Amino acid sequence: MIKPQPRASVRAVRTIGLAALAALALAAGPARALEKVSYGLNWVPEAEHCGFFQAKARGFYERAGLDVELRPGNPNVNMPLLVAAGELDMGMGSSFTTLNLVNRGVKARTIAAFFQKDPQTLVAHAGQGVSTLADLKDRPIMVGGFSRNEFWQYLKTAYGFSDEQLRPFAYSAAPFLADKRAVQQGYITEDAMLLGKALPEPPVSILLADYGYDNYATSIFATEAYIAAHGKTVRAFVEASRKGWEECMAGDPTPAMQAILAIVPTGGEELFRFKIDQMKRRGLVAGGDAAALGLGAMTDARWTSFFEVMAKAGIYPATLDYRQAYTLDFLAKP
Repeated sequence: MIKPQPRASVRAVRTIGLAALAALALAAGPARALEKVSYGLNWVPEAEHCGFFQAKARGFYERAGLDVELRPGNPNVNMPLLVAAGELDMGMGSSFTTLNLVNRGVKARTIAAFFQKDPQTLVAHAGQGVSTLADLKDRPIMVGGFSRNEFWQYLKTAYGFSDEQLRPFAYSAAPFLADKRAVQQGYITEDAMLLGKALPEPPVSILLADYGYDNYATSIFATEAYIAAHGKTVRAFVEASRKGWEECMAGDPTPAMQAILAIVPTGGEELFRFKIDQMKRRGLVAGGDAAALGLGAMTDARWTSFFEVMAKAGIYPATLDYRQAYTLDFLAKP
């Protein structure tokens, strides 16, 4: 039979234990303060931002020593301008973002790209003789003003599309749904879900990335000044974000989903899960360069080919030093 210790002995053990814990706490020193980092999203929070919200919800940023603010975007917010002005540390963009900045004399670089395929599509009704991009060459297409200086220029240069095909697009599905002959710009992550529910048959979505449109999307970019002064911070942010994207694509994205829907509940879990499924099935995140080099990857070859096409389209002067628009220094080496 084990005898109970006398009360005095118990108190002594407790005193020794508390003293030991206090000594360990003093030896460890004060807790390291987290570095505040702001990252501007390209739109309101949605599943296309999963990796960043997953990294925050799962504590990947915190464990990397970062206190990250994910700043929502909207049509009235110019994230590149806020980053260029130093009001945000980093922002989300695409290949166009930093090429545009460099073309305007702003020193900024894309650091990583988590969408290997731009989700941009052209959408048509089923049963209208549309199955490939070539089927749309001479048809009227509703395209927004912003997009006319981006993917539309690629279609003109690479596939012979004409400005005569352009029709106004006000980011409303109503004109498309009302006319079965209509064609509009879309997004592969939501076309079938948002448009398909209002149609007798799912629409035909043509993913431009499958036809050579090599724009990197869902990127991380920053000014050269910020990168030079905060190199360790940039690397930590990229690596923690990569972990978040890895879980979104190969694990359970529920933490990110809960965080995103708490801010913007539109579409709910059904739309979120659909978007994640499209990202996986279409290889938006894990395809392209990422298949061999890891999530977030970019290559010199792809930047070169993309720039050459857009320079040919007249978007950029052929003399522009496009290599100033990106850096591979913070990516995993092959």
